This record gives sequence, C-alpha cells and structure tokens, in this order.
Amino acid sequence: MAILALSHLPTPFVVASHNGLQSRELRLPYRLQEGQSRIFHRLSSGLSMEAIVQKGDDSVGGASHHSPIVFVHGSFHAAWCWAEHWLPYFSHAGYDCYAVSLLGQGESDLPNGKFAGTLETHTCDIADFIQEQVKNPPILIGHSFGGLIIQSYIANMTLQSSLHRFSHSGRRHSPPMLAGAVLACSVPPSGNGGLVWRYLMSKPIAAIKVTLSLAAKAFANSLPLCKETFFSPTMGDLLVQRYQDLMKESSRVPLFNLRELNASLPVQSVPRNSTDILVLGAKDDFIVDLEGLNETAKFYGIDPVCVEGVAHDIMLDVEWEKGAQVILSWIKSSNFLFTSSDQ
Repeated sequence: MAILALSHLPTPFVVASHNGLQSRELRLPYRLQEGQSRIFHRLSSGLSMEAIVQKGDDSVGGASHHSPIVFVHGSFHAAWCWAEHWLPYFSHAGYDCYAVSLLGQGESDLPNGKFAGTLETHTCDIADFIQEQVKNPPILIGHSFGGLIIQSYIANMTLQSSLHRFSHSGRRHSPPMLAGAVLACSVPPSGNGGLVWRYLMSKPIAAIKVTLSLAAKAFANSLPLCKETFFSPTMGDLLVQRYQDLMKESSRVPLFNLRELNASLPVQSVPRNSTDILVLGAKDDFIVDLEGLNETAKFYGIDPVCVEGVAHDIMLDVEWEKGAQVILSWIKSSNFLFTSSDQ
C-alpha cells in the first residue's frame, strides 16, 4: 500500500507526490497536536483514506500489549473529531490510536456519485484499513452512523461472511477480527427511521429541528441550532463555531443514500457474546434518544451505559472526559491484550 505521511504542517498546503500518490492540498483548517501524524491509506479501489494516528505512550505499564483502537466518525465529521480529545486521552493511556475519515469526508478522496458509499462499501473500507495498517486485532469505536458501520462490520466478521462482494476491486478477504467494539451514541441496528417517527409523534418541534439541522444541513448556518443538535448548552459559542466550521467543510457528499440504507436494515444479528461490545449513550443526546440506545443494547443482549451531562458529540462536548473514562474503564476490565504470538 502506498502511504503518504504528514504531520505538523500548516494548512492549506500542497504536498508533493510520493510513492505514486498525487500532490495533495489539505482542505480543513485543522492543525494536528504534538505526537499526531496524518497518513493516507490507498484502498483497493485506488482512492485514498485519511487517518490521523497517535501512537501509545510506551512508558505506560503493559502498553506494548494493549490492543490498538480504531475510531470511525459519523455524518458531518471526520478524523479530526477524535484527534481533538480522545486520541490524546487513549494514547496517553498506552493505546495506539487511528482515526479514519470515510470517503468523501475530511481529507479523504471523493468517490464518484452523489453519495460517499453504502453500508457495505464503508464496512469494506474499514476492513481494508485494518487489514493493511493495524498490526493486531483492534477495538473499534464508532460514533452515530459510524456506530452503524461498526455493527455491519461485526455482523460480517462474526458470521465469517466474505467482503469480496463489497470490495471495489474484487479483493477477497473476511473482515479482520476485533478485540472489541464501542458503539457511542450509535444509530440503532434498524436505522434512524424509528428515531424520526418517535420525534414526530412525541416532539414535533424537535423533529422539525433535527430534520432541518441534519437533512437540510441547517446546523451549518445557525450557531444555536448547531449547539442544540450536537453539544451541551454550556459550551462556549466560540468553540461551537470552531466545530461548526470544521463540520461544514468535513462532508462533501452525504455518507449514505438514507432511503437505500434504511431499506437494507436492520443489520444482521449475531450470536450473543460473540464480540465484546459496549453500548454507550449520552443523556442529553438530541439525536439518538433513550429508546434508540436501548434498542441497540437489546440487539446485542447487553445493558447500555448512559453518560449524564453529555450531548450527542460525546467526544467533543464540554465534559468529553466522561465518555472516555467509561470506555477506558471498560477496556481495562475486559483485559483486551495481545501476546507476542498475535503480532
């Protein structure tokens, strides 16, 4: 795989061609933090997927045997949303961290067509990245629609269903195995249709706001609506505006054709306890309600964890540490380690 590695360079800028990759101008005004680097993974389709990488702190006891963590974002976000807080947090705890940008999002290449892909192609792209870039079975952490992609990944991995029918070039392989998975404020296995209908029936004003904010992308032009949709009321307007600006530029095309996506759901069920999964929600989530959280947890036969005082963007919100601490505690209690024979 051809890899172009970048780090603390100002944006925008042009990178000369390297290993067969064309020169690339970064689009987003996001400066990486100390210890972070940006790579571009060449997918089997020939398109490149951005990933922000932060290696684990080797001084942490047992860090060399910690499972790596791969982060998958949702709509209107990209790898930067993890790089802000959670990559430093988990890398300082000793975990190698990789945050990807799905195609058509962030700095990743733009595919042909009106949509970034399907649930199957996004799943295949994540599998391709893990197969080529991550040495050991990772913990997958997905947010919002990224959580739905991880659910698809789990189904294909657990049932040993080959992804060759999803791949862009006919590459044949099953999804690499996972150490575990975290579904954070995730779209439920049945999709977002139930969420929308519940809002329409019980909170019609909220339903209108969600529809305008997300489907019509109105959050991009309204600071109050952006804050209400993604963040807690206590977040300062300057910070909301910074994230709003990044979200406006992160998504060049929608992640999915929602009509086709919902017609393909629910994701395939898997045997209980086949994969260690944490279903994590946020009490003040404006998008995924408690019933949606419970649906996801029930689907996997586990109890959800709902974090108080945090909104939908659990990794960016004012008290982002709350969700990170729950995940780290779960990882440690699950004892996700690999041995030298796994390497």
